[in-house]
Amino acid sequence: MRHYSLGVCLLLGACAGLPSGVKDIPVKNVSYGQVIQDPAAYRNTPVRWGGVIIDVENEDSFTLVQVLSYPLSYYGRPQLSRASEGRFVIRSDEFLDPAVYAKDKEITVAGTLQDDVERTIGKKVVRLPLLTSQAIHLWPTYQAGPYGYGYPGPWGYGFSPYMGYGFYGNPYSWGGYYRPYW
Repeated sequence: MRHYSLGVCLLLGACAGLPSGVKDIPVKNVSYGQVIQDPAAYRNTPVRWGGVIIDVENEDSFTLVQVLSYPLSYYGRPQLSRASEGRFVIRSDEFLDPAVYAKDKEITVAGTLQDDVERTIGKKVVRLPLLTSQAIHLWPTYQAGPYGYGYPGPWGYGFSPYMGYGFYGNPYSWGGYYRPYW
């Protein structure tokens, strides 16, 4: 029995964590705040950063993606509930379609810090860290269920089949003592 539970734990552990594209690249744990204070000290340092896409610019041989930086969770997804750290720019040698890499989409990138790049925000000119990408992960958009509960049950409504809502034949699913009154 222990061998089976060990196998299940290993399988579940393999499913958790970072997406495979950005996970396989070795990086150093360098925060955005450290790089902003002394950009020259972190040149050619491999990092994993993420955030929300602000703008995409396609040039002749590369693409620049401006990102509003957020700290990453254990799974590598930007934590939008935390405070933004600032902006950085991703340089990709591949063509990134602005329709796919659209504004307000969440992104995680693994790459190497290069020089900073000058950008105009409003009427102010600022210098932003430039990150040459080795792997990019674009996160799927979260869509709430029809009643705002998150993911719908198998019949398209309710919380989940395990919570009691959505079962056919359950006398308490939409009435009786467990009916939601709001």
